[in-house]
Amino acid sequence: MTKERWLSDLRRFVADSHVKIDEPLHLHTLTRMGGPADIFVSPTTEDETAYTVKYAYENNIPLLLLGNGSNMVVRDGGVRGIVLNLKSLNEIRIDGLNVYAQGGANIKEVSKVAASNTLTGFEFACGIPGSVGGAMAMNAGAYGGEIKDIIVQATVLTSTGEKLVLSKEELELDYRKSVITKKGYYVLSAEFGLEKGDQNVIDAKMTDLTYQRESKQPLEFPSAGSVFKRPPGNFAGKLIQESGLQGKGFGGAEVSTKHAGFIVNKNNATANDYIQTIEMVKSAVREKFGIDLELEVKIVGDDTV
Repeated sequence: MTKERWLSDLRRFVADSHVKIDEPLHLHTLTRMGGPADIFVSPTTEDETAYTVKYAYENNIPLLLLGNGSNMVVRDGGVRGIVLNLKSLNEIRIDGLNVYAQGGANIKEVSKVAASNTLTGFEFACGIPGSVGGAMAMNAGAYGGEIKDIIVQATVLTSTGEKLVLSKEELELDYRKSVITKKGYYVLSAEFGLEKGDQNVIDAKMTDLTYQRESKQPLEFPSAGSVFKRPPGNFAGKLIQESGLQGKGFGGAEVSTKHAGFIVNKNNATANDYIQTIEMVKSAVREKFGIDLELEVKIVGDDTV
């Protein structure tokens, strides 16, 4: 089967405008890098999502889930098969002390909606740039909070398109991993349990955390966020800074001078520039400290089309 056939088949169930061929992925990643996707699907319903996943499985077509485009580096050759983007599945609603959000909703927006309804417990996520699905998959956390602290349950699709509802325990949330990444599930929605708070206290905490993020992170440049996981008993950014790597890189990619844990697209970097800079950092830290940094970002795609 050709990608033109995939396009035709998928458009029988998903609106034409939401199924594209050879879509440039640099338009959909926070690094502003990445070659084309053979087929790019952005379903507007959970049924369309399930259909796309099932179609890929039944026809043995590679399927990549691209959430908010954060925490991912797409190679310059792009992605073969189907890229699934759930940004249109972005409903957020409040039910008492619980917040329901679809997988494509921005986790920052969920945090803001919770805060505006005087619900506390979600403030830690006010600066996380990813989607709900991505945050669930990685058990995203910041400033002392994690998704596992507030999750009630999640609805996911298996790789065959079967829908499952998973409890907090079944999600197996741990540091930057979950059963979602382990088994290749696709998050349709999540439900979070919060507490009633004091609006002034919530607002003050949101303001403080937003200031901390904006003052310490290089938000003025495109990036994939924190590139490396935290090594046991240490911090990746500290090791990189002490290795004298800030301001260094390849092509248009550079280790941030503001926060060494970030690699930024400073001047029209290619994915190859970014990946070369990652390898430089890993090599230098290994040589100086004997520590192998583990990637938090995911590198996907082909070097050439």
